[in-house]
Amino acid sequence: MNTNPSWEIPANWLKIKTIDLHTGGEPLRVLVDGLPEIKGKGILAKRRYFKENLDFIRKGLLWEPRGHADMYGAVITEPQTADADFGTFFLHNEGYSTMCGHAIIALVKLVLDTGMIQKQGNTPQLIIDAPPGKIIAQAFRENGVVQKASFLNVPSFVYALDKTIFLEEIGEVHFDIAFGGAFYAFVEASSIGLDMNSKNYLQQIDWGRKIKLAIGEQIKIQHPFEEDLSFLYGTIFIGKADNEKHHSKNTCIFANGELDRSATGSGVSARAALHFAKGEINIGQSIRIESIVGSVMDVAVVEQVRFGNFDAVIPRVSGEAYFTGKHEFFFDPKDPFKQGFIFR
Repeated sequence: MNTNPSWEIPANWLKIKTIDLHTGGEPLRVLVDGLPEIKGKGILAKRRYFKENLDFIRKGLLWEPRGHADMYGAVITEPQTADADFGTFFLHNEGYSTMCGHAIIALVKLVLDTGMIQKQGNTPQLIIDAPPGKIIAQAFRENGVVQKASFLNVPSFVYALDKTIFLEEIGEVHFDIAFGGAFYAFVEASSIGLDMNSKNYLQQIDWGRKIKLAIGEQIKIQHPFEEDLSFLYGTIFIGKADNEKHHSKNTCIFANGELDRSATGSGVSARAALHFAKGEINIGQSIRIESIVGSVMDVAVVEQVRFGNFDAVIPRVSGEAYFTGKHEFFFDPKDPFKQGFIFR
């Protein structure tokens, strides 16, 4: 058998290269080469153009047969502001998210370890243009390799407290809503009798989707400045950590039933805003939050700010990312499944 064939893809096939990583178990497929021009001035405009003109690429790379229902993606763009190092926006099974902390952590490792962006020193800083605004990130290197990354998130704030809805299957659900780059509804799992064990992931997905949809029908979500960010992104269940040294556990159900394997960077940012507003943490106090697979993220409030009509905080989120693969995907124009498919 010839293990080094000379076959080349036909010239009319689309070819896209990706580098894949994970942060705390949550995948990230970064589209690094082969994309058509993404027009628009500013990240939100570019994301809008991609959605309206290139969405088949999102579906083709994240859905089956090239991906799966819980695959997550990111597109790297040129910087959109004078002092930024690069821009990015995020892709998931349902569409496009407003912010993604696990992706920011993975992107820091990607651009520095591969040399896509050259920075000196053991703690280089990166400025990233993202959908909710400018993200300031920092890497922590050992022997030139990024071991951990952190970022200062956009202003995070409490949107609604002590709300209640009733669902036929679940019963009375008490929740808060907070923003950490995306809007989430937070529910104490024990209050609805939900087991947060990883073996019970299907029920967590099912109830998370139903709660998100029910809240979305009853409560209007309005970002202070950007209409594109004005929607409820997911449900986050909160429970007791498996490791007694950790503060608590998150299970985030977002988009079309995606279950975040990480503790969710934007989610822990929103939780920091919640805990601070309730007087449960202080400025500078770091808490460690577990994910459904046992990985962790650290979050701390570093500053109080005013954001529109909201009292907000600036959270710092930290985590670890790892490379998982380098891929070259083909789109045969005659393939009936070139745009992928999804069962969830």
